[in-house]
Amino acid sequence: MNVTEESARAGDGRTYEVRTYGCQMNVHDSERLAGLLEDAGYVRADDGEAADVVVFNTCAVRENADNRLYGNLGHLRPAKTRNPRMQIAVGGCLAQKDQGEIVRKAPWVDVVFGTHNIGSLPVLLERARIAREAQVEIKESLEVFPSTLPTKRESAYAAWVAISVGCNNTCTFCIVPSLRGKEKDRRPGDVLGEVRTLVEQGVLEVTLLGQNVNTYGVEFGDRLAFGKLLRACGEIDGLERVRFTSPHPAAFTDDVIAAMAETPNVMHQLHMPLQSGSDTVLRAMRRSYRAERYLGIIERVRAAMPDAAISTDIIVGFPGETEADFQQTLDVVRASRFAHAYTFQYSIRPGTPAATMDGQVPKEVVQERYERLVALQEEISWEENRGQVGKVIEVLVAEGEGRKDDATRRLSGRAPDNRLVHFAPGAEQPRPGDMVRVEITYAAPHHLVADGVPLSLRRTRAGDAWAARQAAPAPAPGVMLGMPSIGRPAATAVQATGCS
Repeated sequence: MNVTEESARAGDGRTYEVRTYGCQMNVHDSERLAGLLEDAGYVRADDGEAADVVVFNTCAVRENADNRLYGNLGHLRPAKTRNPRMQIAVGGCLAQKDQGEIVRKAPWVDVVFGTHNIGSLPVLLERARIAREAQVEIKESLEVFPSTLPTKRESAYAAWVAISVGCNNTCTFCIVPSLRGKEKDRRPGDVLGEVRTLVEQGVLEVTLLGQNVNTYGVEFGDRLAFGKLLRACGEIDGLERVRFTSPHPAAFTDDVIAAMAETPNVMHQLHMPLQSGSDTVLRAMRRSYRAERYLGIIERVRAAMPDAAISTDIIVGFPGETEADFQQTLDVVRASRFAHAYTFQYSIRPGTPAATMDGQVPKEVVQERYERLVALQEEISWEENRGQVGKVIEVLVAEGEGRKDDATRRLSGRAPDNRLVHFAPGAEQPRPGDMVRVEITYAAPHHLVADGVPLSLRRTRAGDAWAARQAAPAPAPGVMLGMPSIGRPAATAVQATGCS
């Protein structure tokens, strides 16, 4: 009996909910978990409904991730006591790290699975139900590349496409390589095949994912593979926007810059993690580049694409960071003119080399530096956004982007450079996935506003796909293996940045 046959009995119409924490790779994995469950006969629970199966897809990167997990598990314990059919599963990076510890601390958990065997979830749930005891299964190496699994896509118009998993770096602040393993690359034909399938289903935008997305090709010995992949995406008819995250500065080559500049559907948007502007701190982090190299990349990107919007990740208060080191970070931020920055206060992550380093910076010092960095970046982001006022841009209409859209009656979407745009709809209502051309009338640090009537509306196949999904009844189980399906959006994941 194969996995699909054994798990097909498991769902029997029971409802499920997947709660996602962490980076975009976790969001990608959660789409696969949802696809696996629906393929096995489970049905997604309505918003606010208590699900029969709750799956936690966890992250181990952030401070107190375990406390948050056990707090959430504790809140579910009374519901499980009231509903004997209820099952709780824990997967993801924290599960890979803690393994059997989760069941010891929360014995009401039914299933624990790791990052390397997400395809086992339906079978493990069924085994736990029959045996009436917890099933813990953690693999030390990848069983199946996640993108080959059944998928419940969260968007009709945009999709994540993983081109690699794992990481070959040894950054001292990051635990991800030990949890995700060494880098494994998909073959280019498999990646492009998935992208073509998505486009046939109406998707207009794909984001290529990898822990270090630009080292793609290392496993099959082609250091130019990532630039070639970007150019190949440019040859796919109907694919309008290509993005990628997150690259590593040490491996960022000029052929990738050229591919971005010369391939029309590759967006002039780059997320390039900095982490620190101090060479001393970068050395302690085992980041194999220095500030001069980083600034050189930014300069070459802007020379090739003057309109490029560049964002970054920065850690404040890494062990041993002095005021002089921090000032060097501020200098790089001023020179780089980031459109946006994800800024983090360093926190000890058990299991990483940095956790036991000397020179842990006092919390009050980290907080004060963090506030200075945020103030500087807010000022720069606002200045950069004000430069967009008066420009006419094409916005891909999104679903669930704007928190105040109901109050303002605006809609929201993303510009080609990924800036968030809130806009006033015209007489004809656009659908998520449609394109509107608008003139920017106002800028804030984190978004743009276009309050005039849209200059044009372009209805798209993605908008058609979104409308068809809204009108269709719930699909029967049986997603074809490896063929993505279109699903209604779930709540936005609690996102952190990638490990780069």
